[in-house]
Amino acid sequence: MDQLAPSKFSPYRVFSAEEWAKFRADAPLTLTEDEVRRLRSMNDPVDLEEVARIYLAVSRLLYAHVESSQLLFRQRQRFLSEDRAHPKTPFIIGIAGSVAVGKSTTARVLKELLARWPSSPKVDLITTDGFLYPNAVLEAEGLMQRKGFPESYDVGAILRFLSEIKAGVPRVEAPVYSHFVYDVVPGERITIDRPDILIFEGLNVLQVRDMPKDGKAVPFVSDFFDYSIYIDADEIDIQRWYIERFMRLRETAFRETGSFFHRYSQVSPEEALQIAEGLWSNINGKNLYENILPTRPRADLILRKGPNHLTEQVALRKL
Repeated sequence: MDQLAPSKFSPYRVFSAEEWAKFRADAPLTLTEDEVRRLRSMNDPVDLEEVARIYLAVSRLLYAHVESSQLLFRQRQRFLSEDRAHPKTPFIIGIAGSVAVGKSTTARVLKELLARWPSSPKVDLITTDGFLYPNAVLEAEGLMQRKGFPESYDVGAILRFLSEIKAGVPRVEAPVYSHFVYDVVPGERITIDRPDILIFEGLNVLQVRDMPKDGKAVPFVSDFFDYSIYIDADEIDIQRWYIERFMRLRETAFRETGSFFHRYSQVSPEEALQIAEGLWSNINGKNLYENILPTRPRADLILRKGPNHLTEQVALRKL
C-alpha cells in the first residue's frame, strides 16, 4: 500500500501545496528575497513565494511542537519533583532525503524562520557530513565508492554528539566537512552550546538497524529526534537535478585548484555527463533505494517535490 496515497488506512493526511499554504495563518514572513537567495543551494529555485507557500506553515507547525515539548518538560519536572535548575532538553529536528533533493536549503530556511519567532529561540544546524569517516579511513576499508552509505559514517560519534545535546551538555563539538576537498577537515570543530532547537540534516538520519535478539538497547540516530522531515521526489527528477548540479559545478567550483573534483573540469562535456550518470547509477541512486527511500515512512512530515524542484504535496503524520 502506498502510505502517501489518500486512504483511511494511511498514517498520513495528505495536502496539496495550495491547501498546505493556508496553514500559514498569521505567521509573519520574516525573510527577504535576498536572504532566501543566500540560503538556497545551487540549482534550487526556492524563492520568497515558496517560503510563504510551504515553509511558513512548516515553521508554524514545528514551533507548536516545540512549545508543546517545553510544556511537557515542565509538567514532567513537577511529576518527578525535579530541581527547577535541571537543564531543559533541546528540541531536535531531523531532516532526511536523497542527495540533490534540497535538504540543505530546507534546513537553512527553517533555521532562519524558527530563530525569528517572537520568543527568539536559539537555533543551530548540523549536517551529518562531518561525521563521515575521513577519506583515508574509507580508502583503507574499501569504502570510497560507498561514501554516503550508512557504513561510511562514524555512527558512534553521531550518537555521542546527540546524546550530549539532549542531556543539555554545554559546548558540544562536532567535526567539520569540506565539500571543496571532499573530506573531513582535520582538527576543525564546530561548537554547539545548548540550543533551544537543533536541526540535524543528513541522508540516512532516519535509518534503523537490525534489532538484537538478546533485547539489549540499540540506539538509533532518530531516537534523539523530536520531529522528523523527509524531502521526497521522483527518482528521475532527483537524478536530473544531481546531474545538472554536477555539470554546473564543473564550470564553477570544480575549476578551482585544490578541489577534489578538479579533474572533472578538464574533461569534455560529453565525458563529464557520462561520469555524472555513472556516479548516480553506481553510488547515489543505489544509496537512495537501498537506504534512504525505505526510511520515508518513518518521517513525521514529508515534503514531496515536483519536477520543477518546488513542493507540490505535503504529507503530515496523523496524531
